[in-house]
Amino acid sequence: MKLKLFAIIALALASSLSLSAAEKLTTGTINIVSTTPLPSIGLPLNIIPANIQIFDSKDLRNQPGVTFADQLMNNAQGITFNEIQGNPWQPDVSFRGFSASPLAGTPQGMSVFVDGVRVNEPFGDTVHWDLVPNFAIQGMQVVPGSNPVYGLNTLGGALALQTKDGRSNQGIALEGEAGSWGRKRTLAQIGGVSKDGSVDYFLGAQHTTEDGWRKYSPSHINQTFGKIGWQNETTKVNLSYIGAYNNMIGNGLTPIELLGGNRDGVQTTPDQTKNYLNHFALNAAHWVNNNMMLSANAYHRTSNRNTINGDANDDFNSGTIVTQDIFDANSSTFAVGSCDTALVPGSVAENCAPGILNRSRLKSRSLGFNLQAAFNQDVWGKKNQFIAGLGYDVQRTKFRQTEQPSEVADGDLVVGAGSPDWFNLARTPINLEDQVEETVNLNGRSRTASLFATDTLSVNQYWHVTASARYNHTTVKNRDNINDGLPESLSGNHHFNRINPSLGVTFTPTETLSLFGSYSESNRAPTSIELGCANPAYPCKLPNAMASDPPLDQVVAKTYDAGVRGKFSDNLKWNASVYRTMNHDDIQFISTNAGTGSLGYFDNVGRTKRQGLDLGLSGTIDKFFFRAGYSFISAKYDSDLLLVNQVNSEADATDSISVRQGSYLAGIPKHQFKLRAQYEISPQWLVGSNIVYYASQYVQGNENNAHVSSTPNCTDDGPSCQGKLSGYAIVNLDTQYNVGQGWRVFAKAINIFDKDYYSGGRLAETYFSSAGAWSPDDRGVTSVVPGAPRAGWIGFRYEFGGAPEAK
Repeated sequence: MKLKLFAIIALALASSLSLSAAEKLTTGTINIVSTTPLPSIGLPLNIIPANIQIFDSKDLRNQPGVTFADQLMNNAQGITFNEIQGNPWQPDVSFRGFSASPLAGTPQGMSVFVDGVRVNEPFGDTVHWDLVPNFAIQGMQVVPGSNPVYGLNTLGGALALQTKDGRSNQGIALEGEAGSWGRKRTLAQIGGVSKDGSVDYFLGAQHTTEDGWRKYSPSHINQTFGKIGWQNETTKVNLSYIGAYNNMIGNGLTPIELLGGNRDGVQTTPDQTKNYLNHFALNAAHWVNNNMMLSANAYHRTSNRNTINGDANDDFNSGTIVTQDIFDANSSTFAVGSCDTALVPGSVAENCAPGILNRSRLKSRSLGFNLQAAFNQDVWGKKNQFIAGLGYDVQRTKFRQTEQPSEVADGDLVVGAGSPDWFNLARTPINLEDQVEETVNLNGRSRTASLFATDTLSVNQYWHVTASARYNHTTVKNRDNINDGLPESLSGNHHFNRINPSLGVTFTPTETLSLFGSYSESNRAPTSIELGCANPAYPCKLPNAMASDPPLDQVVAKTYDAGVRGKFSDNLKWNASVYRTMNHDDIQFISTNAGTGSLGYFDNVGRTKRQGLDLGLSGTIDKFFFRAGYSFISAKYDSDLLLVNQVNSEADATDSISVRQGSYLAGIPKHQFKLRAQYEISPQWLVGSNIVYYASQYVQGNENNAHVSSTPNCTDDGPSCQGKLSGYAIVNLDTQYNVGQGWRVFAKAINIFDKDYYSGGRLAETYFSSAGAWSPDDRGVTSVVPGAPRAGWIGFRYEFGGAPEAK
C-alpha cells in the first residue's frame, strides 16, 4: 500500500509539469555514474535519486599511506567503524547502521563489489578488507539505501570499487613506508600501453609487516594485483587477478582492567587468522551502436581462511565438580574441586578444562557471471535509459572446526602451590590434551539466480523518474559430515525467492540544484553459518562451532530516502538527506549466556529500524580544500525481544533481559562528525588533517539499554563493568612533498593528542582476575576494544618511465 501511494504521488508530481520535448540528460559539467555494478552508459549524478558519495583517484592520492577503508572511515558520511578484531586490516565497517564486517556472527547489511564482482564471502556474507589491495583502487562509490539492482545483502547500502589499469597509470612506481609499531611497507607497480594503443597492462605487489601496538599482535600482509586489457573503438575487455596471503593476529575484546596502563594488554592468545585469496575476473563491454551497450563479467574466486584461537573454556562449570571445600593453612592452598567422571557425565574435559585451543579451516569457492544491456533511446519523445540484466552465482564452502582442551586429571583443579599451569604468561592455553576433537565438519553450497531491470525516464528537463526491480532465487544446502541424521545435524535444504522493487523521483529546477525521493526494497538470504546455528537447543560458539539447522526467514529491508544536493559555486558543493530503513525478520546472534565465547544461536528477531540524517559540505577556497560531514543515526529495535544474558544487571531469575521496542542497537553511535582539511603551502607541498568524532554507544549485551554496573551481576563496580562507551574525537595529520625528478616524500600521524578511547565493547564474563591469573569462578566484566594510541610513519614514492597515475 505504501509503495502504491508513493508511486501515485511521484507520477502526479511528474505529470503536473509541462510534458514538452525533453532536454538532454546532461547539462553543464556533471559527474556521470553507472547505476549498476557493471559498467554502463551512465547517468548524470544530479538526476539519480540517491546521495551517492564518489571518491576518485585524486582523493586517494591526496591522503598518502592510507587504505581505501581508512578513506571511508575518515571521510565518508554515515560510515562508522570499530576494530572489534583488534587488527587494522580487519575493521568492522558500518554504513547507516549496517555492517560490512569480517567477523562471523555480525549481522551483515552491505554488499561490496570490485569491478562489478560481489566479494562478500559465501560463509556469512562477511567482508575481508585485507583481501582488497588498496594500492590498486582507482575510485569508489558509496551507494545508500536498499537498492535492489545491487543484489543480495544490499540492506543499507553498497560499496562499488573500481581498479586501476595501465592507461591511466603508466610508468613504474616504488614506494616504501616505516614507523610506529615496527611497521614496514613496500610497494612496486608498473603500468603501460602497447605501441598501437590496443593493449594495456598494470601490475603491482605490496608487502606490509608490523608488530602491532597491542601485545602479541603481529601481522604480515601480502597483496598482488594484475590487469591486462584490450580495446578498440567499440569493445573493451579486461582480465584481472587479485592475490593475497595474509597472516594477522588481532587480540580484540579484553576486560578493561586487563588492558594495563598502556592499554595494550590482551585477555588470551593467540587469535590468529590466515587469509588466502586467488580471484580472477573477466570484464567486457561492447557498444553495439551509439545508444546501446552490452557489458558482462565472469569470475572465479578461491578464498581460504584458517584460524587458531586460544580461549578460556566456556563450558567450564565449577559447580558440577566441587567435591570439597578445604583450606590447608600449612600449604596455603584452597581445594576447589576435583574432576570426577562419576560427577560429570559425558566428556570430563568439556566441563573441567580451564583452557581450550580452537582451530578452524574454511575453504570457499565462488564462480558466476553477470550480463546486462543498456539502451539510451527516447521513449514517447522523452529521454530514457533502460538497463536489463541477469546474474548467476555458485558458492561452495567446506568448514572444519576442532577443539583441544586442557588435560585435566582428578585433583588437578587446585589453586596454589603445586597446581598445574593452564595458561602461560601470554595467557595461551598450555598442558593440552594430545587428542584433537573434530566438532564441525560441514559442506555448504548456495546458488543464486537473478533478473533485474532499471529505467530512468526524463519526463522533461526538470523531472526524472527511476524505477527498478530485481528477482532473486537462492538455494542453500548444508551437509553435516559428523551428525547427519541426528537432532543436532547441520544438514538441510533451504529455498528463498523474492522480487524487490524501487521507485525514485528527481527534480532538477536548475543546473546547480537537485531534489530527490525514493522507496526501495532488498533482501538477504540466510547463509550457511546462520542456518547451521539456528537451534536454541543446540547453541554454538562463534566463529568456531555450529549446531543444528532449522529454517530461518530471509531478511527484507525497506527504505525511504529523500534529499537535496547543490552547488553554491563550481568550487563549493553541499548535500543533505534523510532516510528510514526497516528490517523485517532481521537475523541476529542470540546469546544463551554472556560467556567469553558467546554461546548462542541465530534467529529472526522481528523488526529493527535505522533512520537518520546526512549533511555534507565540500569545496576549495584558493589553496584550501575541505570536506565536512555530519551524520545522525538512530538504530533501534522495532519489536519486543527476550534475550538470555547473565551479566546484564537487569537479568531476571531466568537470566533473561527484556529488549523493548525503541531500545537502541548496540555498537552504533548516534552522532558522527568528520572534517578533512588540506592546504597547499606550495605547488609541491601539501599539509592535511582529519578530525573524526563519534558519540557514545551501547555495548553488546546491553541491548535493553538499562544495565547498571554496581550490581551483583557485575562483580566489579564502575567503568570495568559499564554498559555504555563514551564518545571520542581523534585528530590525524599528514603531509607530502614533491621533491622533483619523480621523488615524493610523505608522512602521517594518527591520534596526535593520544586520546584514550574504546571503539567497541561487550558485557561478558572472564575467568581471569584483574591481575591476569586464572580462577575457577567467572565474573562479569565489560570487554572493550581500545583505540590505537598516537603513532606516526614516514615514506617515499619514486616514479619513473611515465606518469603511473592519472593527473
